[in-house]
Amino acid sequence: MYDDLITMSIVISQSPEKPLVAPGLRLQTARLSDRLAALIEAQIDGGALATGDRLPTEQQLAAAHGVSRTVVREAVHQLKSQGLVRSRQGSGVYVTEPPAHRALAFDPKLLESMDAVVQMVELRRVMEGEMAALAAQRATRSQQAALKRALLAIDHATERGELGVDEDLAFHRMIGEATGNPQFVRMLGILEAYLRDAMTVTKGHESKRADFMAQVRREHRAIVVAILAGNAKAARAAAIEHHLNGERRLIVAGVIRPSRVKRR
Repeated sequence: MYDDLITMSIVISQSPEKPLVAPGLRLQTARLSDRLAALIEAQIDGGALATGDRLPTEQQLAAAHGVSRTVVREAVHQLKSQGLVRSRQGSGVYVTEPPAHRALAFDPKLLESMDAVVQMVELRRVMEGEMAALAAQRATRSQQAALKRALLAIDHATERGELGVDEDLAFHRMIGEATGNPQFVRMLGILEAYLRDAMTVTKGHESKRADFMAQVRREHRAIVVAILAGNAKAARAAAIEHHLNGERRLIVAGVIRPSRVKRR
């Protein structure tokens, strides 16, 4: 959908001299360094690469995955920044002890399937319901005014025939700011790249039907009305209903099946 879908069958040996993948398997998508880093991280998390193991050389990784050595260096840099590996001068790159604190990060393959899009909708529903409730209790007058402007900006974007993804993201970011809790804004910042992709999918399908567009507009307005009224319960309910309806619209459009997200 966003990148070519691939199935990666990983064959790992504890020996650092062997490649991380079966011969002939190549990474075939954009963000190659992200994907390579994610592959190695998965092997570390799964125990296939243990603390103290040496990674294959830069040249071996490049050959095994069909990528440039620059891509390998960028991937290893990501792993180092997460504290997962470290270099030993003249010896190579080794897996470190698991760090006590890991930065929040999502798999780069997060939105390769509609299952994952729905998973992101569910995540947003949980978080943004509480954001709306807190915004209703805490929004200042200037934040309320900014929220109304953000709502109008979505309308203006759709009137121009645009999907309004940037405007929609700004609208939800404004709700986060109105909570008075900067951690919500930081969390949205981390999620925004993923939210943008998921929102592009949902809005792309919603834009094909006037009734869907009208529903979304009513839902956004219901959230704002509740926040402006200081009604936390109504704001929470309106935000949750907005995301539930987003999933229902994907079902009606035939994009996903009911209960498409796999339960474990």
